[in-house]
Amino acid sequence: MSGEQKPNQSGSGPELSTETRLLIAFALMGLVLFATPYLFKTIAPPPPPAKKPAVTQTSVPVPEKAPPSEPSVPSQVSSEHVAAEKEQTFVVETNLYRVVFSNRGGVILDWTLKKFTDDDGKPLELVNKVSAAKAGYPFQFDFEQKKPGVDLNNVLFKAQPSPDGLGVTYQYSDGSISARKTFRFHKNEYLTDVSADVRQNGFVLPFLITWRGAFGDSSDTNPGNQRTIYFDINENKLKSHSAKDARNGPVTDEGNFSFVAIEDKYFAIAFQPETGGPLRLVTFSDTVATAPGVKEQPRPGAGVASPAHNDFAVFVGPKDIDVLRQVNSKLLNIIDWGWFWFLAKPLFYALHYVSNQWVHNYGWAIILVTVLINSLLFPLRLSNLKSMKKMQVLQPQIAAINDKYKGIGLRDPRKQQQNEEIMALYKKHGANPMGGCMPMLVQIPFFYAFYKVLAVSIALRHAEWLWVTDLSQPEHLAIHVLPIIMIATQFLMQKMTPSTTADPNQQRMMLMMPLVMGFFFYNLASGLVLYYMTSNLVGIGQQWFFNKTVTPADLPQPAPVVKKQIGKRR
Repeated sequence: MSGEQKPNQSGSGPELSTETRLLIAFALMGLVLFATPYLFKTIAPPPPPAKKPAVTQTSVPVPEKAPPSEPSVPSQVSSEHVAAEKEQTFVVETNLYRVVFSNRGGVILDWTLKKFTDDDGKPLELVNKVSAAKAGYPFQFDFEQKKPGVDLNNVLFKAQPSPDGLGVTYQYSDGSISARKTFRFHKNEYLTDVSADVRQNGFVLPFLITWRGAFGDSSDTNPGNQRTIYFDINENKLKSHSAKDARNGPVTDEGNFSFVAIEDKYFAIAFQPETGGPLRLVTFSDTVATAPGVKEQPRPGAGVASPAHNDFAVFVGPKDIDVLRQVNSKLLNIIDWGWFWFLAKPLFYALHYVSNQWVHNYGWAIILVTVLINSLLFPLRLSNLKSMKKMQVLQPQIAAINDKYKGIGLRDPRKQQQNEEIMALYKKHGANPMGGCMPMLVQIPFFYAFYKVLAVSIALRHAEWLWVTDLSQPEHLAIHVLPIIMIATQFLMQKMTPSTTADPNQQRMMLMMPLVMGFFFYNLASGLVLYYMTSNLVGIGQQWFFNKTVTPADLPQPAPVVKKQIGKRR
């Protein structure tokens, strides 16, 4: 997606975010369209660094047909002394994952999604190694209240792999403190069964399972794309927290949630309770880097707990509609379609259908769907073009009325009379002074819907079109070609559109709008620029059709107005 907020290497502050650019662009357009006639007329300290695990690795291959799994480990942890003698790693491979564990703390060192790549074309790694060295590796324990007498994130757990290689149980006990973590994977599912238990002298100690120091695609440099989220069943609403929300300390949410999660733009890890009951989410702010040499920035971290049982069905994977629906239909709520969800969702399905069934390319799908949208809106545009043409023809009459009341102040009662004469002229000939604004106003919801589709739809991530290598990102060329074409098409459409004002200053201001829009679109997602450019091209065709088919009979033939100036009141 789009013009993300990237670190400014010069140290002068972050660049404008995509949302800010869009708001400023449309605010400027609105200012020019609505206002110019009047203007011309008159941190918390970081946690201690985690000990770097050793590199000894053992891997258990996955057989084609997994034998029956062993009985589940009972919740009561052994009070005998249980620990490993040395540091080891263990690898679980499925058709979708490659996950590397360390028995030091029973944590995860790598979690690779095999079917997705990063911007360098390598398999996508969800664990950020740079930040993990500071904030801790995923699935560590966090004790908010009573802490055990031993650091369970630094002890050597004893590993018990499952016979089929699709899971592992980690156990530790010093006779007083007992801890267990169990991970069970599925060969063809983005779902993992996770359970954990900690006891001291037989009594359960409450704890959080954490994922700290950033989640997801480390090539995404915008911290704003990472959030903790949860779906409140009672309110039927998705809620979220950013790292900024936790800048003064961890933020805690607890309630009847269908899931709690941490996400980036296109991927998520969601914890769902196996046995129902409330869920607890703690949001942290971790100031970390996501790559060597990159400036540290606040990133959200998550701590998850179930007060009854820490047994979870954990989804780790893409925010893909088909994948989420297969895992759990409630997880579809992870995808936030924004304010105009009623346009964004059908728009995505339309793009998905056109790409899959017809053109097999999302760039061409954007072009075809844009042509369809503008074709459906053509009757409205045609009506507005007629209104603008009438306004153009009526300009001499309006100028005559303005000359008639020239020199009258805004507070003069005759000013109201002047406005009434102009409005009567509009009404008589069916002209709408705001008609030229309507096409832009109608396009704004569709524009925002395209923006949200590009922001949340993983199908458009790394989608190519001609020279564009990723429709969800700005062009990677030294000079962005699509925005330049967009500026040219907007200039041409501006010249073809009837002018509704005789004021040369205002006309020059309107001709500046393509440059202003080009400036704000230059670093937006290529798919968004492609949509706007295609809309311009369709608009040029519609304008040409209108100019060829409009006849004098369609336009007003006003009688000349006698210019009789009304002097100032003495």
